[in-house]
Amino acid sequence: CQPGDLYNCSNKETVVVPVNSGETSLLRVINAALNQPLFFTVANHKLTVVGADASYLKPFTTKVLMLGPGQTTDVLLTADQPPKRYYIAARAYQSAQNAPFDNTTTTAILHYRNTTKSSPPVTLSLPAFNDTNTVTSFSRKFKSLRNVVGPKTIDENLFFTIGLGLDNCPKNFPKNRCQGLNGTRFTASMNNVSFVLPSNFSLLQAHSNGIPGVFATDFPAKPPVKFDYTGNNISRGLFQPVKGTKLYKLKYGTRVQIVLQDTNIVTSENHPIHLHGYEFYI
Repeated sequence: CQPGDLYNCSNKETVVVPVNSGETSLLRVINAALNQPLFFTVANHKLTVVGADASYLKPFTTKVLMLGPGQTTDVLLTADQPPKRYYIAARAYQSAQNAPFDNTTTTAILHYRNTTKSSPPVTLSLPAFNDTNTVTSFSRKFKSLRNVVGPKTIDENLFFTIGLGLDNCPKNFPKNRCQGLNGTRFTASMNNVSFVLPSNFSLLQAHSNGIPGVFATDFPAKPPVKFDYTGNNISRGLFQPVKGTKLYKLKYGTRVQIVLQDTNIVTSENHPIHLHGYEFYI
């Protein structure tokens, strides 16, 4: 953890990023949080977004990024301001209304070379924790680099509900590790299945080598129970998902349509989605 310049415990170790006046740098900004979207900005500087999650985008300029957990955003930053020191900062976007979150603001410093290191950095303002309008405006700017024609014939139709869930707190866990309702742990689920990571073999290793007992192939193609997905009267029976290492098998070259439906199980929230090694069309 490196909260940076605003806290006595870490201000001496604050990360400093040196730049030369007039140069343009490529920044790969990564949200390494477990389950918290983050705002990111650099005081008095514009950020030109050119890629996200290893895919090029139609470039656009913004003052603030919003990154979901595990997401990367590639931006160009030009050092075109008066030679000074400028704060780089990030803090939480509260997407889940009833879930606790860390409201720490973390900082680094953009340092123009030949600037006195003792000079105070130029301050900045970040969006409010609940500024959904800024998030929506940012997300709507994502465009493909060029026109894309998606497949017109679909081989497989999948419907995935995505949501939170609650898991009983293990007996050997201290209470501060179980911050869900009534002393439970928050857990994630798709189609009411919460993924269990294999302990001895990776999924690909088990598949390639025909190792039995590592995963099942009965992941549901649609929600096992239909309900008002974004309603407020969701059955408490859906709050604790089934645990399992379940996969859905697809033939090579299959054209797949996936409908992703957020739910209000426990609470609604943002769910960043990316698929490693594949391109998809929205």
